[in-house]
Amino acid sequence: MAQFRLTVDTGGTFSDFVYVNDETREVSIAKFPSTPDDPSRAILAGVHELISRGVAPSDIRYFCHGTTVGTNALLEGKGVRTGLIVTKGFSGIYEVAEQSRPHGPAIFDIMYDRPEMLVPPSRTGEAVERVAFDGEILLPLDEEALRKTVRELKEEGVQSIAVCLLFSFLAPQHEQRVRQIIEQEIPGCSVSLSSEIVPQIREYYRLSTTVINAYLQPILARYIANLDARLTQAGLTTPQKYIMQSNGGMANFEATARKAVATVLSGPAGGITASVHATATTGFQNLITFDMGGTSCDVALIKDGQPSISNRGKVEGRDVALPMIDINTVSAGGGTLAHVDRFGELIVGPHSAGAVPGPACYMRGGDKPTITDCNAVLGYLSPDNFLGGKMKLDIAASRKAIETSVSAPLGISIEEGAEGIVRIINVKMQEAIKAISTMRGHDLRDFMLLAFGGAGPLHAARIAEELGMAGVIVPLYPGVYSALGLVMSDVKHDYIRSRMVQLANVSEAQVNTIFADLESEARKDLAQESFTDDQTAFEYGLDMRYAGQGYEMTLPACSPLKAGDLAKLRRDFDEEHRKLFGHTAPDEPVEIVSFRLRGIGRVPPVEFPKFKPTGAALSEAIREHRPAMFNGQMVDCPVYQRDALDVGVSFVGPAIVDQLDCTTVIPPGHHVRIDDYRNMILTMGAV
Repeated sequence: MAQFRLTVDTGGTFSDFVYVNDETREVSIAKFPSTPDDPSRAILAGVHELISRGVAPSDIRYFCHGTTVGTNALLEGKGVRTGLIVTKGFSGIYEVAEQSRPHGPAIFDIMYDRPEMLVPPSRTGEAVERVAFDGEILLPLDEEALRKTVRELKEEGVQSIAVCLLFSFLAPQHEQRVRQIIEQEIPGCSVSLSSEIVPQIREYYRLSTTVINAYLQPILARYIANLDARLTQAGLTTPQKYIMQSNGGMANFEATARKAVATVLSGPAGGITASVHATATTGFQNLITFDMGGTSCDVALIKDGQPSISNRGKVEGRDVALPMIDINTVSAGGGTLAHVDRFGELIVGPHSAGAVPGPACYMRGGDKPTITDCNAVLGYLSPDNFLGGKMKLDIAASRKAIETSVSAPLGISIEEGAEGIVRIINVKMQEAIKAISTMRGHDLRDFMLLAFGGAGPLHAARIAEELGMAGVIVPLYPGVYSALGLVMSDVKHDYIRSRMVQLANVSEAQVNTIFADLESEARKDLAQESFTDDQTAFEYGLDMRYAGQGYEMTLPACSPLKAGDLAKLRRDFDEEHRKLFGHTAPDEPVEIVSFRLRGIGRVPPVEFPKFKPTGAALSEAIREHRPAMFNGQMVDCPVYQRDALDVGVSFVGPAIVDQLDCTTVIPPGHHVRIDDYRNMILTMGAV
């Protein structure tokens, strides 16, 4: 019997499924409404869908899940009641944070306020101990005083405790003993140690990351345990059950349950993995990914076939010091709500109708206008062919919602109201794209816009044209593209060791020793996940800076280093600094701040086949003609069925392309061709 891979990406409105037959390489997809109260219910619906097609549960040998459980808990402030233990005298670190506002519009916002602390001072305790900057223990841990502090936190009703002691990344013994005492005093309490979550320099970022992990860990652990039990009940016995991480790799259920903070960008990371694969199939190496779903829009930059990776980022203003794909997220999705405020201004977002009640046209109780309602009124969405005909859209309900909330208050037509809402949301998404491209020195004329998500292809062509981009790529399965990326992912674990040394005072042998220690730890973890030596790979990096700088850059390295390699790294550092900041200081000493290693467990790749032309005429793909709004006018345009478009065919907009998982809008003047992998390539020039 053939074996199958099953992946699911849980979104705000729909949960997307991809099924891959490992023997035939056949790919099939499904979409089910998300169940925000318990996401595992929608997942089980997708599992049973594959089983209903005649696949035995025991033949499902691989499961991977992109989840927003931790993300939503963080964004909505619904984590567990958390406590914090820090070194005596340093309880203000979390509250003081970076001591400044973030860059961007917040600098000029007189009403700006920082995100609320996840752990208030009333639940912050101190440990009497002290470790020096070089790891020497200056003051042993006062265990009796600590027990009193822990009992006070117990009275506060904490369910989880973050422990972040000064310089614990050099000497973790005190944190480890703190955990033992907490387990004795508060049985069942979750404990997150900074020396395990993110053992690196800079206490605030280490503390913030550890607090987020403590805040989310019990929730994610319960969710994963419940999901695992339900999958087992459904007959999935495979040990290959994974959760997508923010770094673009997977981790098994057990590892994910321990390190919840690593999943804060779990959902959109799968789409970036698939997008990297698209650089090989399309030949375009420079892409801006454009993932517009039901509640948000995620954009990322891929340059020369590689995504931008950051070692530190923010999620809703909260600092996370873990490697993650550099993704810019804005509140712009198909469910984004619009209204007119008391000043007569049209406001679009940030709130979303989500899966429940959803857009008005979904007929689930929603009566407020959303982006989906606007696209329906403008003629872009088919009322009787949505989700391949499995779901009907009530266009009259969309018109009523727009008229009541927008058109009537502004004194304009329903179509003008819908068009205005779409224009505003498009500008918001354009600004997100600029933030990761032109504002960082990239020329958008060199980039294609890779559009996916349930709503991305609806807006992509218009956005790319207004930004002057090279064109648009719409992959074969855009509506489930993030779930498709989960099929292509490897297991990835990141390791770091902060040791500040001047480059001139360290030898290649010393660097090799540290890398070897990290590699040994990675091999052990990967072996526990059943990866053999020939299935593992390692990537090395060094965080470097000019002595005294307040920031560092990560440069790739190799192991073992040979004689002269450190001198070359010094030259590479100077050149990279010049590229990023416009200047260099070759006479200044350079420091190594941290040593990084990524352990990779290779999952057998899925080879997607090329398609051959069948000879079908373009006219055979026309499903209907429908009036749609272009340039302020309703235009009668053809509606093509995506799976009937043959390899090699081309056509010119205006046109609409329908498929099970999404709809693509092609404005006038845009040329479309179907390539060998059945991607749609949109350009403004000749085909």
